[in-house]
Amino acid sequence: MAYNFDEIIERRGTASAKWDAVKELFGSEDVLPLWVADMDFRVPDEVVEAIKNAADHGIFGYTLRSEEYKQAVKEWMKKRHDWEIDGEWITQTPGVVNALNMAVLAYTEHGDSVIVQPPVYYPFMKAINNHGRKVVDNPLIDRDGRYEMDFDDLEAKIGESGAKLLFLCNPQNPSGRVWTPDELKQLGDICVRHGLTVVSDEIHGDLILGDQPHTPFAGISDGLAEISVTCTAPSKTFNLAGLHTSNIIIPDEARRKAFDDQLEKFAVGGSSPIGAAATIAAYRHGEPWLHGLLDYVRGNYAFLKEFTEANIPELKVYSLESTYLAWVNARALGLDNQALETFMAKEARVGLNQGHIFGTGGEGFVRVNLACQRKTLEEALNRIDEAVKKHQGTTA
Repeated sequence: MAYNFDEIIERRGTASAKWDAVKELFGSEDVLPLWVADMDFRVPDEVVEAIKNAADHGIFGYTLRSEEYKQAVKEWMKKRHDWEIDGEWITQTPGVVNALNMAVLAYTEHGDSVIVQPPVYYPFMKAINNHGRKVVDNPLIDRDGRYEMDFDDLEAKIGESGAKLLFLCNPQNPSGRVWTPDELKQLGDICVRHGLTVVSDEIHGDLILGDQPHTPFAGISDGLAEISVTCTAPSKTFNLAGLHTSNIIIPDEARRKAFDDQLEKFAVGGSSPIGAAATIAAYRHGEPWLHGLLDYVRGNYAFLKEFTEANIPELKVYSLESTYLAWVNARALGLDNQALETFMAKEARVGLNQGHIFGTGGEGFVRVNLACQRKTLEEALNRIDEAVKKHQGTTA
């Protein structure tokens, strides 16, 4: 079945965080939003039909995590990632960000240190700071536009801080790196040796654009499975973030109990009948749609790269192995963090995530959401091109 990802679907006026908050966030209604990580694409028809069927039942009471649900998640993980999981390893949260906070409370005490690898998904740092823990940076190394882990620094930072927990972004957000099995094993061996729990955010694991497949951290070995908490969801893959359904996979019984104890303490958890229906349908029937999506995002990425190279050489688009979020080095514009943010929002009239919010190493970068219609991306790039040329004219 062919899917039309070029179809423009009006999202203004639907309480869309991406579209209806542009004036509040960027100062004007005339801003094209390419920031928060959701898509401007209609979800698979089978998902819509499953939601309609669930709605037609007309009763939305307390809902168990059904065997059908667990089986759908298990089958997806096996088919897409060659990872055999047990249905009893699955617990649920309203979202991965919620799970990050629960993990901090489950596996650390007040004042403990937690390792992050910036530039990285900024809720990592927020979840740590929320609960009186200390953020310890193990910065990634930028090798001419491709990031690598610094294992020597990691070992040193664990020794200095006594950290008990590491947040891993796999695949990496915002850079789009897909970590190899060797990289994950080396990281895992260090964490096993020092007794760390690894919370692996794998929400972008289905969105692989290049030749390197996604490898679940817990799928490397039984030893790494034992120390792992894997955060997954259909939300990024199938544009279902508003349904608040995430699957947190914890093989080790003691770690799973510690996590579930926090969920119970805060009365978090349970299953949504609509979210469950959508997840089952997406995992059972959504793969053809996903293949079409990935092809479309690859095309948008190629368009972004070709356009900037031809027209805006001040922007260096980094290689993108996964996600629909392009990481762009804008340091050649010579603007500090605040000036770059103002320039993009006020002069270019494009709403982007600013790189500095992703921590150390993100300064002078922007993150561009490619999960939009080509026409929208082209308009945004034309706006940026015009603004850059105007800026150069005033600073020449």
